[in-house]
Amino acid sequence: MVGPVRVAANASEKLAAGQLEERLPVKGQDELATLARSFNRMADSLQRQIRQLADLSRVQQRFVSDVSHELRTPLTTIRLAGDVLYDQREDFPPPTARTAELLHTQIGRFELMLADLLEMSRYDAGAVDLETDPTNVVRLVEESIAAVEPLAHGKGSEIRLVAPGGYFEADIDARRVRRIMQNLLGNAIDHGEAKPIVVYVDSDERAVAIAVRDYGVGMSPADVDRVFDRFWRADPSRQRTTGGTGLGLAISLEDAALHGGELAVWSELGEGSCFRLTLPRHSGDELGGLSPLPLPPDTEVAA
Repeated sequence: MVGPVRVAANASEKLAAGQLEERLPVKGQDELATLARSFNRMADSLQRQIRQLADLSRVQQRFVSDVSHELRTPLTTIRLAGDVLYDQREDFPPPTARTAELLHTQIGRFELMLADLLEMSRYDAGAVDLETDPTNVVRLVEESIAAVEPLAHGKGSEIRLVAPGGYFEADIDARRVRRIMQNLLGNAIDHGEAKPIVVYVDSDERAVAIAVRDYGVGMSPADVDRVFDRFWRADPSRQRTTGGTGLGLAISLEDAALHGGELAVWSELGEGSCFRLTLPRHSGDELGGLSPLPLPPDTEVAA
């Protein structure tokens, strides 16, 4: 009795680990043979369903990639025509001039959306590489804050930087980390309810961490579980300042993973949200251990 049970347990563990070809030997017509046949039918069903989902995922990824690439040519033409109209808008009647301005703005949003779709297709194809250089992370964060400060002021939020000191230089892909910061700061501005936004930077000998903390609407536990899903938004009806496709956090998560780092989130309804990016200071190192910053940091309280 013990031997067949052990065999079944080992087969279950292999199946759970992704070895979908694993099956139990069927001998005789007793209860153990019935169990083995039932197990094998279950494994066959799981294998079929997983293969169907994998095939569907590949089709969806290929579709996004193909459509994104095919849209580039007509969008370039639309951009050229829109720029001509935008440059001559002062010669148009006011309603036509306003139309040219709206067209110019929406083409810009379209280009950003297309860029996000193309970036996701590159990640799906495994066609992305890091271009790391020693970078002063505090200076990079200061530049990212300066770029969005006009937007924050327009929404009534003040952005504060808290950087107590430490090992702030790290081997990172500055372009990708700036993109992460743009997404995190943009979300904080959109959902910060005109309250202060605090950006923390800290580090130790092995890792550097950046946390963006807002004191706005926050998210429910169910929303937190889905916040990094592609095309998902906590409140699609909410008025957004920064636009976007619902891919920003998904791309940020991929950028963090490409560095060997992690992007974590804390949020509570009515208390705000905090996203923390932790990266190894040296390219190729494993992160391991604790982040230099707690989640959320508690060294600053919003006024």
